Amino acid sequence: MTAKTHEIELSHSMAHYLLTIHKLKESRGFARVTDIAKDLGLTKGSVSTALNNLKKKGFVEEEEDCKFLILTDKGHDEVHRILSSRTLLYYFLKDFVGVSEDTAERDSCLMEHLMSSETSTKFFDFMKNLACTCERIEKEGGKVPTGFNFQSSLDFCEFDSAEKFFESQTGDSHLSEKE
Repeated sequence: MTAKTHEIELSHSMAHYLLTIHKLKESRGFARVTDIAKDLGLTKGSVSTALNNLKKKGFVEEEEDCKFLILTDKGHDEVHRILSSRTLLYYFLKDFVGVSEDTAERDSCLMEHLMSSETSTKFFDFMKNLACTCERIEKEGGKVPTGFNFQSSLDFCEFDSAEKFFESQTGDSHLSEKE
């Protein structure tokens, strides 16, 4: 029996609540239940129920003087983790596997909250190694083998480490605003 590498605390919909709060806070400076409900196409009652669950888990809290919602440090870290996972999955599916952008976007959204931090780090290292191999071979004076085509529209070579990549993920800048 293997040990769990990631305790999944969030469902797919809960991840979307966190991402929506983050997006609203970044774009408007605040997030209210009504704004979240409108953005997600849900009722205020269902949003309130979900937010209470996120509050109990320590991801969200209300600002003291008003009803604006904010992410806790734990919630903000989780948003960063989700966005990093989504970005990696999106580029892997689109550039390495060859699926359409729409499929890559949809599938990366479905998987984003399930990936552990350990897997995200190893996944980044794997993708960087493949994507930067051609550049490395050419710098060393070698010739890239014919048919070796692991290139990505995300410049993995610009990041010194997975940690630097994760730190750079502040929003959905690599993906469309469909979320």
